[in-house]
Amino acid sequence: MMLVFGLIVSTKREREEQRGREREMEQEQVDRTEVIRSCVNPTYSKVFTLDFYFEEVQRLRFELYDINSSHNGLKEAIFLGSVECTLGQIISQRKLSKALLRPGGTVGKAIITITAEELTGNDDYIELSFSARKLDDKDFFSKSDPFLEIHRLNDDATLQLVYRTETVMNNLNPVWKTFKVSLNSLCSGDHERKLQCTVWDWDSNGKHDYIGEFEATFKEMRGAIDGRQVQWPCINPKYKVKKKNYKNSGIVILNQCKIIKMHSFLDYIMGGCQIQFTVAIDFTASNGDPRNSCSLHYIHPYQPNEYLKALVAVGEICQDYDSDKMFPAFGFGARIPPDYKVSHDFAVNFNEENPECAGIQGVVEAYQACLPKLQLYGPTNIAPIIQKVAKSASQEVHTKEAMQYFILLILTDGVITDMADTREAIVQASHLPMSIIIVGVGNADFSDMQMLDGDDGILRSPKGEPVLRDIVQFVPFRNFKHASPAALAKSVLAEVPNQVVDYYNSKGIKPKVPSQYQSSRPFGP
Repeated sequence: MMLVFGLIVSTKREREEQRGREREMEQEQVDRTEVIRSCVNPTYSKVFTLDFYFEEVQRLRFELYDINSSHNGLKEAIFLGSVECTLGQIISQRKLSKALLRPGGTVGKAIITITAEELTGNDDYIELSFSARKLDDKDFFSKSDPFLEIHRLNDDATLQLVYRTETVMNNLNPVWKTFKVSLNSLCSGDHERKLQCTVWDWDSNGKHDYIGEFEATFKEMRGAIDGRQVQWPCINPKYKVKKKNYKNSGIVILNQCKIIKMHSFLDYIMGGCQIQFTVAIDFTASNGDPRNSCSLHYIHPYQPNEYLKALVAVGEICQDYDSDKMFPAFGFGARIPPDYKVSHDFAVNFNEENPECAGIQGVVEAYQACLPKLQLYGPTNIAPIIQKVAKSASQEVHTKEAMQYFILLILTDGVITDMADTREAIVQASHLPMSIIIVGVGNADFSDMQMLDGDDGILRSPKGEPVLRDIVQFVPFRNFKHASPAALAKSVLAEVPNQVVDYYNSKGIKPKVPSQYQSSRPFGP
């Protein structure tokens, strides 16, 4: 048997309907496994390597064939069935087991299990502590003022400066300050790449005197990880040729080498961190009467409105990282039954005890069902809904574990009226495991909303307190009106992985290792 792996890519025709989206798909074959003969429980050794993009739905298809001929061709092969999923589903589960769909669409007894693993990158940092002893004295009236330079030897034989230490004045036995450098900068991830290290005697005129040099590799430096010292003689080539009894111009010592692991977004997701997705929808009167075809909330029988397009585009990505697929959905700016008082954080399903909806489709259905029961009103206040989600996120802080990260999607048709309270709420939320995405629907002037997005400067509360980190992304939907929903999702979600990592790194919270979190729950077809 052989497994064929392919990507499912959308064609140019993509239509959206009230009950969801129907797509015509074409497939692009990526690779094939080896053939395992005479085995009903094969384990394939072939590894498929893919680039992962959180902000995209990366649909995959695995097809299983029974190979009858002596070669690996598929012309005479028997198609046994297929499995479709997204890369996000595999990553969030780490090990995904799914029933094989047989030809004709029936569910078979066979199970395909797919395991994901992140390829280790070079994002780690190295902490190094150097000193030297008995360096040559280059000054007449005082001792040398040494500093150390480390250069990386590139593939084209050029040298790239990696780090220059501070100067230790008037000292032949300097102890330089501990410094950090990325593994990628130090040696491009190649532990045996040559590093040229040079010691200079600093001069105020900029014409520093050469003391000596030595070659090293990161592999050699790793010898100082367990507390041992690693030493290199500092050699002046001219002295070595001219002086008969020349030994060295001093000894350079590496006292400590510490590897600082920089955890990635995938480390946290594959360690069990769930994305808790919440949506908040603007039901203010400026949207127009939902019964009128000009309303932003008008439910067209064949064409979803902008609210639905934005909701589905972003929600479809986030749902792969939430195991229970239950999403809280709230509304703001409307008078709600039974007493028709204005609310800025009501449950769209009118169940305040349980505002969660089953899947993104459940959110869509709750949104459509609530419209006839509401009186669109105002004003446009979003601070209450930010505070509501922040309250849930604050409970996660006390666990001191990377288990839940909250994403709030706010869909609004106009500039908010509680800007001061919103700025305060965002500043407080920046201390929590939380990101906020705001999509401006319609043709209003959203220029004042840009200040909430920290790209153009640091957002501050009315009291002057700055955000701890940038957690807001704002985009007007009209910028993507003629683009695919995937383009909108890519724009608003691209920053989320870094926001997740920045939060947990700032708190010193490490991801759980796979042995602590292991999930292999079967998915339905």
